[in-house]
Amino acid sequence: MLKKLSASYIVAITGLLVLFASCKKEYESIQDTDDSKIQQFISSNNLTMVKDSTGFYSSVTNPVSGDLLKSTDSVLYHVSLKSMQSGTVYYADAANGNYGTLVGYTNSVSIYTSTTSTGIAIEGIRRSLLKVIPGGTLRLLVPSYLAFGKNGSSTLGVPSNEVLDVTVTTFPYKKQSDLDDKKITDFIAAKGITGAVKDPAGIYYVITEPGTGTDVINLGTTITAKYTGRYLDGTTFDSNTDGTFSTTLTSVIQAWGRTIPRIRKGGKIRIITPSRWAYGTAGSLNSSTGLLTIPRNAVLDFDIEVTDVANN
Repeated sequence: MLKKLSASYIVAITGLLVLFASCKKEYESIQDTDDSKIQQFISSNNLTMVKDSTGFYSSVTNPVSGDLLKSTDSVLYHVSLKSMQSGTVYYADAANGNYGTLVGYTNSVSIYTSTTSTGIAIEGIRRSLLKVIPGGTLRLLVPSYLAFGKNGSSTLGVPSNEVLDVTVTTFPYKKQSDLDDKKITDFIAAKGITGAVKDPAGIYYVITEPGTGTDVINLGTTITAKYTGRYLDGTTFDSNTDGTFSTTLTSVIQAWGRTIPRIRKGGKIRIITPSRWAYGTAGSLNSSTGLLTIPRNAVLDFDIEVTDVANN
């Protein structure tokens, strides 16, 4: 004959069951909550998105023709991270540069700006870029547990358990040199710049004053110069016009060394250089702070006047 369970025993068992249920609910809640938020957002905004098996949602807007990216392809792109619900932009890379890497390496976003330095792994970017034709746009809704999680990011101001709305805009080029050349030729046409010459390295220059000096300028020459450096949007990132800047051409970006020898003392030259001959894929990082001072893959525009020449 079965023994009758005591009231205290029943209460204890009931308590354990409730505790187990609450623990299970708490464990699943962040995934369920995020998914519910995302589905509601998609419905409210009449979006068409596909859910990946890992939990993020994606949509792709592609050009009408072209081949899909492969893991071994290079991809050039911009990326932005914002709050799905509030629209607050937490990060957008510089318009004057761009990301560039193999598709297989796009599962993380390295963030270096003039004020922040951090990073985040977003596997959904790599997985979804395989559905993109160069020139297409990828949008991801990333649950918090696949983004910054419960800790958020104090560096970027991302709160705890924030669902991210990520946009990846790709360029219709696989080579940075092709993208840079397109940017430069469009810039020259838009600004009505005349007399621009493209050298074999892809650097464009305009000599406005050849100079009257007799000393030949080479890489070992020490020059004194006045200069202003700008991005293609016209923003000045560096300038020295008081005539105190002195350097050899081995100590500055390669674009200077490749073009300034075409003039003499008193000469003036405008240089519009592809990123390869400036600060390249890494950009320019402040050695003390580790923060970015010039974006990755930035095309640069310089006005330079050589005021003095000294051959060592």
